[in-house]
This record gives sequence, structure tokens and C-alpha cells, in this order.
Amino acid sequence: MNASPPSAESLRAALAGLLDGLPPSRAAKAVERLITNYRGTTPTDAPVLRDRSDVAAYAAYRMPATFEAVRGALAALREAAPDWAPGTHTDVGGGTGAASWAVAGAWEENPPRTTVLDWAEPALALGRELARGVLDAEWRREQVGTALRLADTDLVTVSYVLKELAVADRTALVTEAARAARGAVVIVEPGTPDGYERIIAARDLLVGAGFTVAAPCPHSGACPIVPGTDWCHFSARVTRSSLHRRVKGGSLPYEDEKYAYVAAVRFPVTPAAARITRRPQIRKGQVLLELCGPDGLGRETVTKRHGALYKEARDAEWGDAWPPGEPA
Repeated sequence: MNASPPSAESLRAALAGLLDGLPPSRAAKAVERLITNYRGTTPTDAPVLRDRSDVAAYAAYRMPATFEAVRGALAALREAAPDWAPGTHTDVGGGTGAASWAVAGAWEENPPRTTVLDWAEPALALGRELARGVLDAEWRREQVGTALRLADTDLVTVSYVLKELAVADRTALVTEAARAARGAVVIVEPGTPDGYERIIAARDLLVGAGFTVAAPCPHSGACPIVPGTDWCHFSARVTRSSLHRRVKGGSLPYEDEKYAYVAAVRFPVTPAAARITRRPQIRKGQVLLELCGPDGLGRETVTKRHGALYKEARDAEWGDAWPPGEPA
């Protein structure tokens, strides 16, 4: 089915082909409205994406960033569970399919059969067009809420969806995802304080349903971060195409997408010994690492005296497992 690899480059190429005829002024207006929804309180009684111009603008504005964030979460899952691969995948609230592209890329050697569920038919239609010849996927319209029932599947992804739902719907969705997933559930939200709170609530539900946290946490116990004092999030570098820069009105060739996530599994897994929770601070002769481990939050200073470990620390990135070589 995969005529071309489901990569960031192939996604950008597909986007460019579909959005070529969209007037920039119309796209810019749609993007502005979507940004307002994204940053504010979104109504839960109607889809955010109303028509094709909305969907096209959204695809240019958000798909590359969502793809990279989900790809980061899946990379951590793969490192923690290198021998596991899903045969089937359900992308809840998948819209135009960014998470489905990331899943197909993560298991590129044998991509799972995907079902994308969303309540916005224009999003499903455009996602179907983008994925033609790339993804092995079915696109189906479903209301995401308390009445949603999922077919059993190996992997469930829920990316940038919980913010759009009322609390009762969030709880019902995560509970249903846990029931349906035979292998793993991956949930991604914006890397904001409230996004982190939604991830922690989802994490608690998954652990309560018998799942083990594979990433990013090095344990399945209570998060050591005190609510209101900090939040756990990570960063993904997103390459902007010329179309992306035009629609978003930016000049830089890249942007950094901040995201929070949890990847939880039904099977035994060895999580990271610790994870780097902030961008490493490289100073003269030393690297300062902010870490989360089974014993809580801490800081490790790696100096030249540590030999090869010092070079590893200089090359380490925010979100990596520590020490290097441990499962991520």
C-alpha cells in the first residue's frame, strides 16, 4: 500500500499539492480563527473544522507540528518496547490524519491497518485525499464523546483531542481507549500547564485500568510534580515549508512544538531509568541535566571527569532517556 514512505517530507509534499489553489488571504483568516480556538475554550457541540477551507488551513497550520509531536511520543514508545509492533491502529479524533502518518512512519517496515475516527466530515475527506497511496487506512465519521465505542485494536492514539472535550467526555474517551487497546494507548496534548493536567488525568485512568507507563515517565507511580508549580512537557523541531510560513505569517524556517504525552502499555516493559525533563544546560566543562526518576525530580552534573559520559551528555536532548543506552 505504501507507494512512498510516510515521512515529514512526504507529508509536506502532499500538503503542498492539495493546498496549492487555496487563496493565502482566506487561509490566513481561517488560521486566525483556529488559533483563537486552539488557545481558548473550544465549544464541544460542533466540530472546529467547518468546511474545506478551514480544513486546508488547519492542515497547513497544524499537521506538521502534530505529526512531529506524535512522532516524538512514538519514538519513546518504540525504544521502551522495541519488540512490539501494532497490527491495527485506531486514531481517535484523528481529523486529517497527522497521527496516522506518524504511526505508519514509526513502524515503516510493516505499518498497521489504521481506522481514523472524527466528527468533521471535511477533515476526513481531506485526510483521505492526503493519505491516498501512502496509508492503509479507513476514514469514518464518529461523534467523539461518552457514546463512542471502539473496536478492539492493538494501538489507540488520541492526539490534541482532549482539550476539545468536556471533562466527562474526556474521562469516557480515555476509559474506552483503555478498554479497546490490546497493546498500547498514546495520548498527546499541547505542552501547556493545562495540557499537562489533562495528560496526568489520562495517565491516572490508564494506570487504574492496568496499564504500565512506558514513556515519558520512568515509573507508573504518582507524578512528582506539584500541580501549579511546574508541568512536564517536551519539544519537537518542526521544519516549515514555504507554504507553512506563508499561512502562519512566519519567517523562520522552523518552529518548536511543545507537547505533553503519555504512552502506556498492557505488556511488560522496562521504562527509562530517568528522563531529561528540560533542555540540557551546556557550560564550560560541564552539562547540567534536569531529570525525573523513580525517586522524583533531581539534577545531575556531568563533567569532563566522567569521560565518555560527558560527550553523551553534551549530545543529549530534552526528552531523552538517561543514562544513554537505557530504554527510552
